[in-house]
Amino acid sequence: MGIVGWTYVFVIASFSLYIGIAIRTRADTTQSFYVAGRGVPAIVNGMATGADWMSAASFISMAGLISFMGYTGTIYLMGWTGGYVLLALFLAPYLRKYGKFTVPEFVGERYYSQAARVVAVVCAIFISFTYVAGQMRGVGVVFSRFLEVPVEQGVLIGMLLVFVYATLGGMRGITYTQAAQYVVLIIAYLIPAAAISWKITGNPIPQFGFGDRVLEGQNAGMYLLEALDQIHRDLALPEYTAAYVPGKKSMVDVFAITLALMTGTAGLPHVLVRFYTVKSAKAARWSAMWALIFIGILYTTAPAVAAFARVNMIQTLNGTPYAEAPEWFKNWEKTGLIEFDDRNGDGIMVYSGRPEINELQVDPDIMVLANPEIARLPAWVVGLVAAGALAAALSTAAGLLLVISTSISHDLFKSIFIRNLSERAELRLARISAGVAVVIAGIFGIYPPGFVAQVVAFAFGLAASSFFPILVLGIFSQRVNKEGAISGMLTGILFTAGYIIYFRYINPTGGPDQWLFGISPEGIGSIGMLLNLVVTLTVSRFTPAPPAHVQRLIAEIRLPRMRPTGKLI
Repeated sequence: MGIVGWTYVFVIASFSLYIGIAIRTRADTTQSFYVAGRGVPAIVNGMATGADWMSAASFISMAGLISFMGYTGTIYLMGWTGGYVLLALFLAPYLRKYGKFTVPEFVGERYYSQAARVVAVVCAIFISFTYVAGQMRGVGVVFSRFLEVPVEQGVLIGMLLVFVYATLGGMRGITYTQAAQYVVLIIAYLIPAAAISWKITGNPIPQFGFGDRVLEGQNAGMYLLEALDQIHRDLALPEYTAAYVPGKKSMVDVFAITLALMTGTAGLPHVLVRFYTVKSAKAARWSAMWALIFIGILYTTAPAVAAFARVNMIQTLNGTPYAEAPEWFKNWEKTGLIEFDDRNGDGIMVYSGRPEINELQVDPDIMVLANPEIARLPAWVVGLVAAGALAAALSTAAGLLLVISTSISHDLFKSIFIRNLSERAELRLARISAGVAVVIAGIFGIYPPGFVAQVVAFAFGLAASSFFPILVLGIFSQRVNKEGAISGMLTGILFTAGYIIYFRYINPTGGPDQWLFGISPEGIGSIGMLLNLVVTLTVSRFTPAPPAHVQRLIAEIRLPRMRPTGKLI
């Protein structure tokens, strides 16, 4: 059986599993739809959180970016994992103890303002649609290559699946579906990584193979990273392990992007809502711990996958006659994600860091997906990777779409426009909102604004600049008020969104010499976050303090509750 056949086997089997779980865990109340009935075990919630957060950017794009960026690509590893430390320490247990359905609901009640709640809803929807664009692009990339259908059809298939289990099961169905998707994606990531590590270094553990010696070829006997550095020097590329050298990001930009990703992680509404689904604040802490463990399995493997893919790609393509190009190259060339431009007419493919002679253009998003084919692994492994990539993209897309649905049905209609809305009508509205959101998400997937990880980085910047300061200050400061919160959120997200839009669409050729402090659009969320913080504190200082009942609420959130036995709840 070929790659297409195995891909259909794994995709149909996994999709059937997801839909079966959604049917079995169908939500019949708003509490089940919004927060899974608040009864999800911590380890299951940690697994679901890992799948929810490890999106197409983590599975497909992160290792691809590290493969091309080398040392600098660790901004994604440090930023996305470091953010979970912030989340576990400063937000998750307190938001769970507060005990509402959504982040905008917390903002509205903590800042005693419907206007603050509306601003939070707008921010949540804007962030979620930006984020979901990357997921749908990932779905399109997988389907276009492995099932040999147009990107548009691939996105439509993904839309249909998400529509079924997101609108049918709600948070309850999504939670258990995401737990299953985590199992699929982590197996799909580890099996080819271990096989390729064994082939290149003789060590089946990728994390150890990453620091081992190459067994065969012209670099035999050299440590893998030393070989990569030598290959890069020979091709006039910046050394793979070098930092802050010409051709790579500056220290300021690396710091800004890492900070934006960290604070953005701690401010993402679809991640934060996961901690409302467990029984207690203690369970929320354990959920965060389990999520870090499950995420760490993939994240410690990603640098090895990146290095293996980089070595294999360059050695397979550079200097090879186009007429003798490997089958995987021809297959990916059909998608338009890898291109050969024979500049000198000799028919020999040249990959170089010198733009005037480079003849190969490679989209970073293909590296993880193409890696098994480049390494000549069996067809069933390639099909398994495709199923894993879809699991990663669809799990996050479902979580994001639920945030959008909840924001519209619960935070706008139920809380502001139609306060006497019945539970049945609210549940129906939530499903309709999810359906509309799926359609809009599909449009973003067909017309994406950038690479998967690039789009996701924008979403993290928007989350950092809007939610993170407001949530942290809302928990740890009794003086911050509604005027400060509204001003801060608006300042942060408008500045960050404006900067991204300007350098992405209005002046896309603008580089470091035009960026503010040399900070790229991917990292500008850190400046937006600081502006939010300064504006919030300043405005709060010169306006009335929150009412006494709000200050009591803040104090109670931070106080631990004890069982009669003396144990923490």
